Amino acid sequence: MAAVWDELTGQADAIAIVEAAAASTSDGDSSSMTHSWLITGPPGSGRSNLAYAFATALLSPGDPEGDAATARQVAARTHPDLGVLATERVIIPIDEVRDLVASSQFSPSVGRFRVMIIEDADRMVERTSNVLLKALEEPPPRTVWILCAPSEADLIPTIRSRVRTVRLRVPDVAEVAALLERRDGVEPEIALRAAREAQSHIGMAHRLATNAEARERRERTLDLALGIRSVSSAVLAAASLHELAKADADAITQEKDGQERDAALRSLGIEPGGTIPPALRSQLKALDEDQKRRATRSLRDGIDRILVDLLSLYRDILLLQLGAPGEPVNVRILDRLEPAAAASTPAETLATMDAIGVARDRIESNVSPVLALEAMLVTAIRNGGAR
Repeated sequence: MAAVWDELTGQADAIAIVEAAAASTSDGDSSSMTHSWLITGPPGSGRSNLAYAFATALLSPGDPEGDAATARQVAARTHPDLGVLATERVIIPIDEVRDLVASSQFSPSVGRFRVMIIEDADRMVERTSNVLLKALEEPPPRTVWILCAPSEADLIPTIRSRVRTVRLRVPDVAEVAALLERRDGVEPEIALRAAREAQSHIGMAHRLATNAEARERRERTLDLALGIRSVSSAVLAAASLHELAKADADAITQEKDGQERDAALRSLGIEPGGTIPPALRSQLKALDEDQKRRATRSLRDGIDRILVDLLSLYRDILLLQLGAPGEPVNVRILDRLEPAAAASTPAETLATMDAIGVARDRIESNVSPVLALEAMLVTAIRNGGAR
């Protein structure tokens, strides 16, 4: 079997730290090991991938490179000594953290450790973080916590002081493209395009490389932005971008929702299309509510992806306006970027980029996404249109 670290891209320094820690638990030298870890890095850098690779190494009996059986169980999240808290909600509920903390107190059943992973630990409010803090202050001797978050600043200071931080970097475009070719069998040209347009976000690069509809929606996003000439066209573009985000979110969630519902019905002993007994309806209602919350989060994430794509567009325009070195992210539409750069000033482009940041903050604060998009796109009017 290949080493558990082989599927990670562009993170040699971070891998060296956790690999040494995992190896030290096998050879008796615990100097590199601690029981509370925080993996930070920008979106798409592979925080959770490194967390699960580290977990595999810790849970594999006597093999810090990871054995095949343990790797399969960790990938399926079925290993008896692995606890996982991953949410698609806006906020991690306090009860879920309490449950994970309670399960962390048990001794390992088959391995050397119990490993508890919290993805998106930045989604814990302070009250919830304090529940986790108690577990980090006095962990059982063979329990290892691995938290993932964009940055240390996203966690409360008392948690930051009790973890060892491993920082990830943004991989190079070439590194991400090579991963797509090697792992997913993507053609080199498509892999390079996807890696560049995803700005080295591994998950989004995979989606762009393997999903033609996702590529088309991204192209449509840039078309709408470049076509804004008036307030009315900005308002129409905002509505269209919202619909694009919704279509993207639906494409991601619908298949997962169907699989979850089918699995739930099977676990309850109900045939497809069969009548659901009244006593079991509450369980399916809870699933439906979870899926609705996930759809809300997925739509918000889809809008944020659109704003990131727009930010790359105006970044490219600004580079052209300033004559700065560097290859455009959106090199495929360079012939359209040059006229757009000529139609505005660097100050106007910077104002639009600032407006994108404001829109992201507003949407995160529950402002209507369409209104936030409208306000942002009005700053993108060019060619002397109405303001």
